[in-house]
Amino acid sequence: MKAIVLILLAAIVVSLGSGLFFLTKDEQDSHRVLKALKVRVALSVVLILFLVVSFYFGWIGPETA
Repeated sequence: MKAIVLILLAAIVVSLGSGLFFLTKDEQDSHRVLKALKVRVALSVVLILFLVVSFYFGWIGPETA
């Protein structure tokens, strides 16, 4: 579980970095910034859905120590 969450978080950060790179280096009419934003939003939605489904099925839960 932790590995999947960490991989998704790393992919979100990479997408954020690529969007920043495209924003600063590409010409004005480039669509790569928009594509990076779409990827980042999609990855964030997948991460949230994964966490909700994992909680629903009991794969993860609140720590009761």
